[in-house]
Amino acid sequence: MNIDIRDLHFTYPGNVHALNGISLSIASGEQVAIIGQNGAGKTTLVKHLNGLLLPTSGVVRIGSWDTREHPVAKLAARVGYVFQNPDEQLFTKTVHDEVAFGPKNLGYPPEKVEQLVEDALELTELQDKRDVNPYDLSATWRKMVALASIVSMDTPIIVLDEPTTGQDAANIARIAHVVATLRARGKTVITITHDIDFCAENFDRIIALAQGRILLDGPANDVLGQEDVLAQTYVEPPQLTRLGLRLGFEEVVRNEEEFLAAYRRYIDDHGE
Repeated sequence: MNIDIRDLHFTYPGNVHALNGISLSIASGEQVAIIGQNGAGKTTLVKHLNGLLLPTSGVVRIGSWDTREHPVAKLAARVGYVFQNPDEQLFTKTVHDEVAFGPKNLGYPPEKVEQLVEDALELTELQDKRDVNPYDLSATWRKMVALASIVSMDTPIIVLDEPTTGQDAANIARIAHVVATLRARGKTVITITHDIDFCAENFDRIIALAQGRILLDGPANDVLGQEDVLAQTYVEPPQLTRLGLRLGFEEVVRNEEEFLAAYRRYIDDHGE
């Protein structure tokens, strides 16, 4: 399911202009990271995808639907949104009930609901916590419950708001595994993040925002290679990307595998 945004403007009360003419398209199955400093408009932008915010002017279409013409409850069948703070979306007494709430409200039959719940619990490694109250879990595991509750809705588009904030290395690896699995299933996954390493390792396209406008938009390697432009958003490329640039690699690298391959080619070319 494609996303199409045309000349999107949004102004908060008090005449605060958060988005200033955003136009972009995201194809079905793309993995997109949106980066930029606080106040750049990242969260404001993604909240337009499921109708939590509506354009001051411009158009946002999810598939053929104009978000101004459909309520949030209906858009929830197309766009799942995992909030940065899981406590903002958890409210039931057990993990199982939390993960089942979404698909039940989308009207799936009971057997389909249970199938989706079991899949989401397995994917997020929550099988042994199904009967636990989410608020008896650590913040790390509550994050996974929130993620599972959206995965279980089986929406074609999933938005992750700062998924790695406050997470340890083990849970970041779990989240990366979920992203990879969703990619394999053909889902569109969009994240807004300050974690540039997570972004570089897991997302193919990067959109950099500044002052409510698109500063850069393209393949991850191309965007991460524009160090001077990224500096305007107060974002530094990953350490390996910066090291490759300093060493004079011909191509931009964004992870360890690409760095080692580029280094071998560099040695072969320079005979060192």
